Amino acid sequence: MKIYEYYRDTANINLNGSIAALVPAIIIVVGNLYFFKSNEVMLLTIPFLIYSLILFQFCLFRLRQSISISRNMGEAKNSYFSLASARNLLVFYMSTPTVRIYLYFPDGYLAGVLKKHDGKWLDRLKFRKMYVLYNSEEEPIGFYKVKGGSVLKIEVYNKELTYLGCYKRESNGFLKDKKEFLDQTGKPIGFIQGSTTFMDEKVLDHSHHQLGRLRRGWMPISWSPLFPEPNTPVLSFREVLLEKDKLLEMSLLINEYFIER
Repeated sequence: MKIYEYYRDTANINLNGSIAALVPAIIIVVGNLYFFKSNEVMLLTIPFLIYSLILFQFCLFRLRQSISISRNMGEAKNSYFSLASARNLLVFYMSTPTVRIYLYFPDGYLAGVLKKHDGKWLDRLKFRKMYVLYNSEEEPIGFYKVKGGSVLKIEVYNKELTYLGCYKRESNGFLKDKKEFLDQTGKPIGFIQGSTTFMDEKVLDHSHHQLGRLRRGWMPISWSPLFPEPNTPVLSFREVLLEKDKLLEMSLLINEYFIER
């Protein structure tokens, strides 16, 4: 899926919502014509009509964005070999009956999808709260098991179901939560320094070198022809990171979008 297809899909979602909002209005009109025959009853349709109109305008807006992005992409080919090869990923949250996170390369091609598991890949693990990272070919390449409680843990597994480590968040009362990454043995390998007012999560090693970052409100102007919204969140990695370290850091998305939202 290319990025303009994402915008086209969101346009369709808004269009469906706009049509659905007309259903109560139609029921009120028909019921009033047959039973009440009152002008005052017709006023009840106004909120539904306004809501439907707003959603339809959003639909047109997203559709125009999709057409513009499609023209800007033209016939350009994907310049990335795999999700693991990217230093930057743009993050899109789609609130559908099955909530999912779409990850895109800066060239507008789909890099991967994060969503709650449907069970078919996880017979050996038997996890109750589990999320799966798929690549652009819809192949699972990472698994994230969430353990709640006073200490939140997100255990990370690769496609062979080998345990890689975990994201750990421990509440400190009125102080900032302690967030860190642990390796397979439980040894801390990095910590997270974040903002309480806006999305900006830095992953630092114990020498305070930045390993990765998830932030909103920063995006190179050169990306704007394909990504027209400057507040699109960007997940970035240090160039030397291994694939397993990138899988670990992607647990930031699990916490941000599936747990804290």
